[in-house]
Amino acid sequence: MSKIKLAEHVIETVQAICAQYNNEEGELINVLHGTQSKLGYLPAEVQELIAKELDMSVAKVYGVVTFYSFFTMTPMGKHPISICTGTACYVRGAEQVLEEFKRQLKLEVGKTTDDGKFSISCLRCVGACGLAPVVMVGEKVYGRVSPQQVRKIISEYQDGCPSHAE
Repeated sequence: MSKIKLAEHVIETVQAICAQYNNEEGELINVLHGTQSKLGYLPAEVQELIAKELDMSVAKVYGVVTFYSFFTMTPMGKHPISICTGTACYVRGAEQVLEEFKRQLKLEVGKTTDDGKFSISCLRCVGACGLAPVVMVGEKVYGRVSPQQVRKIISEYQDGCPSHAE
């Protein structure tokens, strides 16, 4: 299996993020967060570069990436949709909301639409149990979501930017 060569701007971006945290091994999670925030995901080649920059094993970087559900090794959509499936959300209908997102987008959990706009994932707990069921699209939180609201939420992002009117 041949290795994918990272683009120079990607290498420079990752190196800058590592340098921002003084290339310290103890800052691995911060480096991973920063890198995923810039690149959208953490492919194996980026993990290898981070390991090199922080002078640690690739296995340790990979272990952290695969342990925490926040990190992803596959590209996310421009508008990542996360449905909380923690206890409070689940009891209040998160499963039906998830099914409606899957139906509307014709997409399975962990996948991205062909146009790269949307991806669907599940979270264990957002920490907003009083608003259950909770859906996040990027950083925006939607509370007390019903299956009937799914089409409206998706439509906010169809043209590329969400409406900020609450």
